[in-house]
Amino acid sequence: MHLKSLHLLVALLVGGVQSSFLPWDWAKKELGTRAPTFDYGNVKVRGVNLGGWFVLEPWITPSFFEPFGESVVDDTFYSPADFQQIAAAGLNHVRIPIGYWAIRPLPGDPYVQGQLKHLDNAIIWARDAGLKVWIDLHGAPGSQNGFDNSGKRGPIEWQQGDNVPHTIEAIRDLARIYAQSQYNNVVTAIELLNEPFGGSLDRGRIEQYWKDGWGTVREFGDIGVVIGDAFFDTKSWNGVMTGWAHVLMDTHHYQVFDGGQLQQSPQGHVDAACSFGRSLLGVDKWTVVGEWSGARTDCTKWLNGVGRGTRWEGTLSGGPSKIGDCGNRVQGSVASYSPEEKANTRAYIEAQLDAYELVDGWFFWTWKSEGSPDWELRDLLANGLFPQPITSREVHNRCGF
Repeated sequence: MHLKSLHLLVALLVGGVQSSFLPWDWAKKELGTRAPTFDYGNVKVRGVNLGGWFVLEPWITPSFFEPFGESVVDDTFYSPADFQQIAAAGLNHVRIPIGYWAIRPLPGDPYVQGQLKHLDNAIIWARDAGLKVWIDLHGAPGSQNGFDNSGKRGPIEWQQGDNVPHTIEAIRDLARIYAQSQYNNVVTAIELLNEPFGGSLDRGRIEQYWKDGWGTVREFGDIGVVIGDAFFDTKSWNGVMTGWAHVLMDTHHYQVFDGGQLQQSPQGHVDAACSFGRSLLGVDKWTVVGEWSGARTDCTKWLNGVGRGTRWEGTLSGGPSKIGDCGNRVQGSVASYSPEEKANTRAYIEAQLDAYELVDGWFFWTWKSEGSPDWELRDLLANGLFPQPITSREVHNRCGF
């Protein structure tokens, strides 16, 4: 089917009669034998997230949120040149966050439409650059975690009402288009949901969603299906969907959203990253660290949300007492760092690369921003704090693996 015809079909489904939701009878589904067009398990994923494009986050694109800002970030935030630069840096994947509203909005939703044509462009640009794509459902109706990156900051209401069935239908629409043969040589996986906050949700229903989502995606093509650990211990999901075809586990690792972690020394951060990598050995699925950064403070402007302070300076409500001054970590480039700070940042990044390649790879968060030190891979590369070639190290095997 032609691309425009596929989009017309999706538009009719979104605007017309809603299909009824039934849990997928996965026990009757053949697992499939054709592997995704990337050799997961044998070749390391080395990727980067394209944050701040289809799911806005104020700390990535603060100008959009500044009432007097002249520079409004829109869908031209990424271009073919970005994809070529990503590939030239030695990466092989991009992870593209997108919200449910891009394909199956709800009545009364405030979100702007039109993302799919730009997602199509991204896939074409990735193909031309030799990159593989994960499409990541980053925001679900009702919010799966209460974070602004879900599209709605506040109560966690994803498991209320018809929100979970609606999420499955959004996955169905994505799979109907992007799991088909004209795409799946580039789109190698669909991530069912980013960071559901397991402690505030029914874990059994999360597990059922993973299973139903897997069946929904696999109905349309033999591509990878990504589930997440939902902030539980990653190994606690061992035995769930074990042996199912092409299931990938996504886990995230940051050390800036907890007062105790923030107070670690630079070497303490390195040691914690190494320990996390070791903890992933024995997970019974392909395991990828889908988000991480070079940050060791939460100083980046609006990282904790618009109008909120930082744990580092003791200005975040409910956070710890002041740890230090943010200085030049708020906004700008790592070029302004002292030689010592640059060395500490490089060491932390190298340790994480080694740690996450103990398993099946990683995606850095994020490729570009409007000056978020430690979080922008493009800037880290330009200033020699991210290895080039990507397998090179200033210190071999910092973790002692």
